[in-house]
Amino acid sequence: MLLALAMLIFALTAYAEDRKQEINTATVPNFDLKAFMGRWYEIARLDNRFERGMTNVIADYTLQPDGKIRIVNSGMRDGKYHETIGRGKVTRQTGRLRVSFFMFFYSDYNVMAMAQNGEWVLVGGNSPKYLWILARKKNLSEETLNHIIGLARDRGYDTDALIFSHE
Repeated sequence: MLLALAMLIFALTAYAEDRKQEINTATVPNFDLKAFMGRWYEIARLDNRFERGMTNVIADYTLQPDGKIRIVNSGMRDGKYHETIGRGKVTRQTGRLRVSFFMFFYSDYNVMAMAQNGEWVLVGGNSPKYLWILARKKNLSEETLNHIIGLARDRGYDTDALIFSHE
């Protein structure tokens, strides 16, 4: 009983801590799912436990005949190739997907900004701990990258903590 109470207090404290930093996760109004499919190179991210230590991260999105999305995330950790396969699904909210890499546990995946030409995308979760900058190429110009970082900062994300993925 004491252990359960301690776990509940810990979970509530963690949730409250997470919510202290308010973020704006509004999604793009004109999200085109089919145009979003394909290969994306992770340019930068906030540290998270499932990608810790990863470099050269790539995400491949494939729309399946049933409307679901196959997601293959890959990259290098300690000189070894790693790959994780997940799934995604659309929601009623334009620009918001639900993604899962473990059983039936899904998280929101908010496409918050996207270049007119589809060259880059800014994605965030519903927590200030989850943020990604993805691009169709391994590198973005310094001007473009600074613009995207500014968008993320304006939304309340700690952009000073960004980790850059490609060497």
